[in-house]
Amino acid sequence: MSELNSMEVDTTETIQDIAIKLVTEQLKNESRLATVPSERTLFVLGSKGVGKSTLINRFLDRDDVPRPTLALEYSFGRRTASGQGAQKNICNVWELGSLANSSQLIEMPIRSHGLDTFSSIIMLDLSQPDRLWTDLESVLNGLRQAIAKHAGPGQLEEMKTLTAHRIGKEHPDLNTLELFPFPIVIVGGKYDVYQNLDSEIRKHVCRCLRSIAHTLGAALVYYSAKNSSLSKLTRDTMNHLGFGSPSNPFRAAVFDHSAALVIPFGADSWERIGVTPSNSERIGLSFSTQIPQLPMANGGGVVPDDPAKDAGFREPTIDELRSQKDEELMYVLKDTEMRMKFEVVQ
Repeated sequence: MSELNSMEVDTTETIQDIAIKLVTEQLKNESRLATVPSERTLFVLGSKGVGKSTLINRFLDRDDVPRPTLALEYSFGRRTASGQGAQKNICNVWELGSLANSSQLIEMPIRSHGLDTFSSIIMLDLSQPDRLWTDLESVLNGLRQAIAKHAGPGQLEEMKTLTAHRIGKEHPDLNTLELFPFPIVIVGGKYDVYQNLDSEIRKHVCRCLRSIAHTLGAALVYYSAKNSSLSKLTRDTMNHLGFGSPSNPFRAAVFDHSAALVIPFGADSWERIGVTPSNSERIGLSFSTQIPQLPMANGGGVVPDDPAKDAGFREPTIDELRSQKDEELMYVLKDTEMRMKFEVVQ
């Protein structure tokens, strides 16, 4: 008993005091975590010349004059949420210039940042229906190869579960879909030109894009830089993927082929599209039968002979180093030439 009496026992703290201490400590920990930047990665790829660079510039609030993207270009955006101790959010933005021979380039964003916070904008040129599936198939094959190469053990199934939650665990078509492990938004560009095409062509394009978006678990929107409401919707969608705000960029769904499509994640179904359950291979075969596809172009003629000397691709620091190296090379060549002449004379 004497030992018990000699022990100092703090009986002044109540359960309420302990609870307050725990909550305070938790808030401090959350505040410390909020100072660490949160990163997401957005990969924009698709048809050449469809306006990917313009779209990215608007997303990042840049006034730069778009220049042809030669291969793979990186930029980033930074946002800070409102409120005390707000978290800084960073969005890594990658753009693929051309789909020709691009399999290794498509791997780069996934290899650099991983899949956990990865999403993709697939931008297709609606004004060229005879290249639509060629471009889309190239993108999907490239992404699938990169995923197979860089996804961790068990990571794919875990991420596909998140995709299933995104479209709805109770969706009646869930078991018939080929879900991608990260969010994809298919953007149909140049809608202002496309809307003047023949009605039957627009029906085929609409059915194809709705079907492939549905089977991938993707969202689908039409876009034109000349239409303010479509531009805002696409920019909001990119903000949603890149920064998590707005939480839902899709205010309403539009399924009519004669209008600009807006189909959120999980909003479509095979029954609504009017087709039987399908997969990407059959969707492509059906569309190519209706609208024969041109083969993949080999890169086009917009790339200058020497991009290093093209004014549109100036990089002052790199250009200065390149100039120094060129001078050093010329000196070595001249020195070698003089030595060879001297040896001949000898």
